Amino acid sequence: MALAAGTTLGRHTVLWLLFLGAAAAAQAQPTEALQKLNSYLNGVGIAQADRRAEAVSRIHTREEADRRQAEVRRKILDRIGGLPERSGPLSAKQFGSVAGDGFRIENIAYQSLPDFYVTANVYVPASGRGPFPAIVIAPGHGPGKQSEYNWAANFARQGIVALVIDPLGQGERMQHYDPDLENSKIERLGEHEHASLTALLIGDHVSRYFINDGMRGVDYLAARADVDPNRIGAFGCSGGGTITAYLAALDSRIRAAASACYITSLKELFPTQGPQDAEQTLPRFAAEGLDFADWVELAAPRPYAIVSTTQDMFPFAGAQQTYEEASRFYGLYGAEGNLQWITGPGGHGNLGPISNQILTFLAGQLTGDSSPREFQQFRPNDADDLTVTPTGQVSTSLNSRTVEALTRERAQGHTAPPQTIDSAGSLARFQERIRSEVRQTAAVAAQGEAPAVSVINEQALDGYRLETLSLATEPGIELKAIEARPEGAGRKPAMVLLDEVPVDRTAASPDFSRLAKSGHIVIALQSRGTPIDAQNGQSTQFALGPYMAVNLRAIIVGKTLIGMRADDVLRVVNWLASRPDVDASSITFYGRGALGLVALHAAALDGRITRVIVENSLVSYRMALEAPLHRNLSEITVPGILKHYDVGDLLIAIAPREVAIVNPVDAIGQPVRLSRVRELLPAVFESDANLGHPARIRVLRRGFRDPLPVE
Repeated sequence: MALAAGTTLGRHTVLWLLFLGAAAAAQAQPTEALQKLNSYLNGVGIAQADRRAEAVSRIHTREEADRRQAEVRRKILDRIGGLPERSGPLSAKQFGSVAGDGFRIENIAYQSLPDFYVTANVYVPASGRGPFPAIVIAPGHGPGKQSEYNWAANFARQGIVALVIDPLGQGERMQHYDPDLENSKIERLGEHEHASLTALLIGDHVSRYFINDGMRGVDYLAARADVDPNRIGAFGCSGGGTITAYLAALDSRIRAAASACYITSLKELFPTQGPQDAEQTLPRFAAEGLDFADWVELAAPRPYAIVSTTQDMFPFAGAQQTYEEASRFYGLYGAEGNLQWITGPGGHGNLGPISNQILTFLAGQLTGDSSPREFQQFRPNDADDLTVTPTGQVSTSLNSRTVEALTRERAQGHTAPPQTIDSAGSLARFQERIRSEVRQTAAVAAQGEAPAVSVINEQALDGYRLETLSLATEPGIELKAIEARPEGAGRKPAMVLLDEVPVDRTAASPDFSRLAKSGHIVIALQSRGTPIDAQNGQSTQFALGPYMAVNLRAIIVGKTLIGMRADDVLRVVNWLASRPDVDASSITFYGRGALGLVALHAAALDGRITRVIVENSLVSYRMALEAPLHRNLSEITVPGILKHYDVGDLLIAIAPREVAIVNPVDAIGQPVRLSRVRELLPAVFESDANLGHPARIRVLRRGFRDPLPVE
């Protein structure tokens, strides 16, 4: 998150950056449950990275390198939902200019998409004659374009036009700006993630907008009379290094690029801090055989500098691995000299000691003069001079749309419409399709496996025995469970409770003991990644919840938290169905919150789950797509889910088995009126009426002391 060397920061900005660092550090301290899940995902990701490295090592000719580039580009575009159409004029607006020391600054806003504005400062050399070379500068995760004043001034003094943009969600482009707060409703640290989660629902990725903003910036520069369109470069550090890497990889007009404090390798990143911000984490990136080196290799043979600091949170050893692989790749084009690795001491963003080298590389490549440059220090007379819009925000000055509004618009052609079932034959075909799409979309792998069960301890209580169990559902995953086993012979109905609290608390609840005393085998099952302790549960990023980091790890390796937890449920069903003391015709699963959706996914796949009860669970993923805000969506995100199915489709797929929807909630976690549930899920209730079981789904309220609706 640190910004480029030479940046002049005010006291408010420094304090804000310190807050960002502290908040990030707090988020980087997962509970033991999340640590174990992260470790499991790390193993999956490292194995995928090893397989990719082996495949790339077999590329020995330029023709093979060309095919690799084409394959990687296709995969990346597929991962992000493709790039927006870049047609029509930019409709750039200029909001005045400011004189600098050897340059002038033009304050502009351009539309990267219709009514979707990018604010930027253009640093134009005051001496020399155009057309000049130019460079797109993307800031890191911080206050925005003003942080790059020093870099832009240095480039302008070298005779290079510098376009410094505000990335989405930063500077004057907050997506959830509240004029009363004069800040984002969800805090700027979570703007990217919040926008990403809704884009994922329709199979898009928020990075498509970051990339398009940069490409439209290149369009803007190329259209200027004082810019040579054949000499445009890109530079950025941290989050800006990410945008630079993407832009250089996907836009061949970038003549030279330097990506700082971003490039590493997945093999080194996974066991350390892991995947970072949302726009840096493409779904199935590792699973599809991709790595950081692919961003560099897509730019081959164009000039490229990987810029690394030795103590960066993006591991230095990973940068070395990428540089070594990419060097060989560049060599296949006879362009070994076009790839440089610029390194220096210190932590993330400490570019001061290597600023001269970075400036020399980029200025040399863009101007044709390779003589050494000296990075100088510049300070704006007034930082407010760099503000573009009258109000300081595109939402209030230009009525700019948000990326989530763009997602809702795209959803009209990218989501599966609800389907009403009218016969037993159409239900069977529908169920077969949903089972296939759930397994593929949510990445549910479990088939006939059962967990290895160990008894940790046991005790006799009034009418039943209580056992604490360890369930090894797959290598690296062990789940705790507490089972109540009633006395007496014969098969008994089974009830599995999936809750967000520790199993000890679930087993101490009135529901647990009441069900056990009524003759049920009752199992409180700890799901992967739970519990979350109280401190981590109160995330500063209130809209994201505590599962954002593990969500990023999961999707990059091709898994989802919903899918992994459903895997565990299906294995538990295999275990229960094989037990001589369980009535296999009466296996009920209860899930609270996000775990209610886990239970629905599992039941749609496995007809042996005879009844489902969900409580405090989201009624429909479309509610998250259509709402201006959402909470804790990271725990239940399935990339591309709305392209294939929604909660209503799961409910239909479970038919004719019973479902109880208790205390339903919306995307922010607020209660939904019971009558509203029917309005939101009309196809479900119409299908049930057509199939002759109109009362199959019960929608209920229950109070704090009311029992679970189990007969």
